[in-house]
Amino acid sequence: MMRKLGILAFIALSFFSCGKETGVIPNVAVNFEADVNDPRLAALHSPGGAIIIPGYGVEGLIIYREADMSYAAYDACSTVNPQNHCAVKLDNNALTCTDPCSGAKFSLIDGTPVKAPATRALKPYSVNVSNFEIFVSN
Repeated sequence: MMRKLGILAFIALSFFSCGKETGVIPNVAVNFEADVNDPRLAALHSPGGAIIIPGYGVEGLIIYREADMSYAAYDACSTVNPQNHCAVKLDNNALTCTDPCSGAKFSLIDGTPVKAPATRALKPYSVNVSNFEIFVSN
């Protein structure tokens, strides 16, 4: 009888110990579309330019113009304690962005962390350009 109670207790505790994965940016539908000549995108007209567009993703959408004239896009939500929804801010050099809550820095070239305490890259999104229109989605 005690053995059966022990097994039941183990099974019950196993269910309670399972939970949501923490430290992950949630999946939020992103469907941004704009003309490449849209005034909001003026900073993207030259390589190394970056902008943050609020209202998309978890904490906004970062779009970065790469040296080869292609684009990269990331969620502006920091990967350091993402449950806090701390939005990164663009740095003056436009090659990095900083989490004002933790001090972590991320590269805009590939989203990777360049300063602790960040250990995970920014959440990337797909970017397509066609007929002078830029599309960012996931």
